[in-house]
Amino acid sequence: MTQSNGDQPEAVIAGGADDMDTPADTPADTPADTPADTTAAPAAPARKRPRPGERRIQILQTLATMLEQPRGEKITTAALAARLSVSEAALYRHFASKAQMYEGLIGFIEQTVFGLINQIADKEEHGLRQAHAIVRMLLSFAEKNPGMTRVLTGEALVGEHERLQERINQVVDRIEASLRQCLKVAVTQAEFPADADIPARAALIMATVQGQWHRYAKSGFRKSPSDHAEAHLRVLLG
Repeated sequence: MTQSNGDQPEAVIAGGADDMDTPADTPADTPADTPADTTAAPAAPARKRPRPGERRIQILQTLATMLEQPRGEKITTAALAARLSVSEAALYRHFASKAQMYEGLIGFIEQTVFGLINQIADKEEHGLRQAHAIVRMLLSFAEKNPGMTRVLTGEALVGEHERLQERINQVVDRIEASLRQCLKVAVTQAEFPADADIPARAALIMATVQGQWHRYAKSGFRKSPSDHAEAHLRVLLG
């Protein structure tokens, strides 16, 4: 993910090193004096043992996919287990609670978004262009990851553990701090008015991004968060 124009690939969740406890199926022993039954149907292929961390990744990917449903119904561990064709107990071998599953999604968002912000800062020297690129990236990330958008807005976290909303709030605060830094750099480069209220402007930009996220989620993912982005940026950043 090296683009600073907000054009990044869809999310691919990376998991930990947990493994599924399900052994691979093995065929039953056949007595040596029993002739082979040439009329029998071919045996079903043995299930492959998941690679380390594979089931954990599958759980998070499936949760993100279920969050893409426009109706936005509350997701239960029973429904998640059914979608994966495993028992709820199998889920809890990898996550102690549903809150930990959401924390896994938040961790992915955090790692991806701030990784891209760092890439933008490294690639682009001009503070104002950095701010433009960050806003485009935030809107593009939401558009390509609708399930994650419902986590970013907090909609998916309603009724869940309060620490999850607190953590998302921290993510948003960190993004806003990154925007403030871009605007401060822009002031030193004479790209932005020296008397500009940087904290207020960064807060306004972040509120606009959040508004576009909410609009996207509330529309059932029909209204693109990138709609009118360039016009918004001209008003917000000049």
